Amino acid sequence: MSASENRILIQPMSAESFASFGDLLDDSGQPDKIINQGLCGRYHDRAQMEFFEGRAGLSLFNAEPRALPMPLAMMERHPEGSQAFIPMSEHGFLVIVAPDEGGKPGLPLAFETQPGQAVNFHRGTWHGVLTPLQAPGLFAVVDRIGAGDNLQEYWFETPFVVARP
Repeated sequence: MSASENRILIQPMSAESFASFGDLLDDSGQPDKIINQGLCGRYHDRAQMEFFEGRAGLSLFNAEPRALPMPLAMMERHPEGSQAFIPMSEHGFLVIVAPDEGGKPGLPLAFETQPGQAVNFHRGTWHGVLTPLQAPGLFAVVDRIGAGDNLQEYWFETPFVVARP
């Protein structure tokens, strides 16, 4: 594989381009309901959270920002439950996903979210690690809490390079 074939260019995040990997969580469109004495729009049930033999847990992750271009040597997936990354700052972040090809990740795709957007990876979706591009890297993460191993990692023989176009 040549250096140019091993390069992944970041594209803007959209619900349509991300749909086969998970849910883009944002407040686009009209709220489903107006609550709190008319002062709050509720965007209802935006993620398809799925957990096998476990429960949903909410954790806080504090990740160090990454610099671009960035090597991508490993991807992971969670076969027992979905996982949502919800930034606790007004910054976008990098989201890397790949289709499953026979139990390993296929060609990765990279997206950059906009401020105010979060993602939920469907159960079993290959994805990169939590990747803020600037500080603070504080995220709420909703994922499966339960017995058993819910993490599979795949290390590429030759790392990819993730970069802006």
